[in-house]
Amino acid sequence: MHHEFIFSLGQILIIAVFGLMGAVVFRRSFRPLWFVGALSLYVLYNFLLTRAYFAIPNFPPEADWNWLGKIMSLAGMMLVALLPVFGLKRAGITLHQNPHIWTAWLLLLLFFVFFFSFAVMGSDGRDDFETILFQWTMPGFDEEVFYRGVLLLAMNEAFRDRMMVLGAPIGYGGLLTCVLFGLAHGLSYGSDGFAFDWTFFAITGGPSVLLLWLREKTGSIVMPIIAHNVANGAFTLF
Repeated sequence: MHHEFIFSLGQILIIAVFGLMGAVVFRRSFRPLWFVGALSLYVLYNFLLTRAYFAIPNFPPEADWNWLGKIMSLAGMMLVALLPVFGLKRAGITLHQNPHIWTAWLLLLLFFVFFFSFAVMGSDGRDDFETILFQWTMPGFDEEVFYRGVLLLAMNEAFRDRMMVLGAPIGYGGLLTCVLFGLAHGLSYGSDGFAFDWTFFAITGGPSVLLLWLREKTGSIVMPIIAHNVANGAFTLF
């Protein structure tokens, strides 16, 4: 519990610093309560994902992957999305897609080609059934509902100014969600203190910018979920 709590706190402090910098630059449109709310959402999300900082045993007990934590965080963020101040559609949790999104379909196709090609070139054998099932389902559903769903909504409300990037409205708040996503994978904390891996930060934070663009372009997290699970799952098959 101690390590996971400090790890979460470290991520929050980094994003808080970037947030304060953004508040200075975008002071006319910055809404601090929404930013505090966004940081609080991450605390709640990490608490649920780690099963109350691993106080709750995983289920099923013999599982190699964090099924229960993913289910808890997904359920928790879905409940948040149901709150009137959020709303499922505003959070992108909808099957409805914006019109004229052929560029989004093209990007999704490129996701398929790139990650399957990369998986084939780096083939090390097929993974076990649990790993395949987990990687093709839980990361995309859980993380996209949070990072490109409720967290993005809160960050966009905190930083209202956005600019059109190839037909998608991208703002400072959205970029902060990508930084946080990269930190969740590239930053770690253990007995030796904090450690940062630029490689893991780049290979997760970088593609998350494309997932952000898909979400904003389509108005839905459907394509980001598909792309995310392909990126994770392709490597389990070869």
